[in-house]
Amino acid sequence: MKKFIILCLILPSLFACSQSENDTPKQQAEMINQHDRCHQCGMMIKKYPGPKGQVHLRGESLVPKFCSTRDMFSFAQQPENQRQILSLMVHNMAITDWDHPVDSSFIDAKTAWYVYGTSKLAVMGPAIASFGTKETAEQFAKEFGGAVLQFEDITLEVLAGY
Repeated sequence: MKKFIILCLILPSLFACSQSENDTPKQQAEMINQHDRCHQCGMMIKKYPGPKGQVHLRGESLVPKFCSTRDMFSFAQQPENQRQILSLMVHNMAITDWDHPVDSSFIDAKTAWYVYGTSKLAVMGPAIASFGTKETAEQFAKEFGGAVLQFEDITLEVLAGY
């Protein structure tokens, strides 16, 4: 009987600790301020054209922001960072200006489509341009070159190809 009572007391707490990732509230993009610096390279984020990124981390109030999607992916692909990531956000370049992307155009990086190897320049060379739909990514690739990829396709090996 004693074991049964202990089990009844412990069992509910075990279920309470096992929240799924789907229970995590959806993250909102944070505003990139004029003087914010890239978490990866230290460059002024708003000073340069092209899509930017940000990463929301477990248990952290600080949101690392990046001057390019390339720097965001470089950070996110590091094994020591992967387990901490709640969400990643990138600009949807189909609805914002290339030279001055606006914060209201951030979308979930995991559902975005990317054009890798484009002739369109960003911070330190060619961009990894981010888009909300496959169709807009394909249109951009036709105009500026590059391969259309999904989130899972962008790995450290792909990033090293630049």
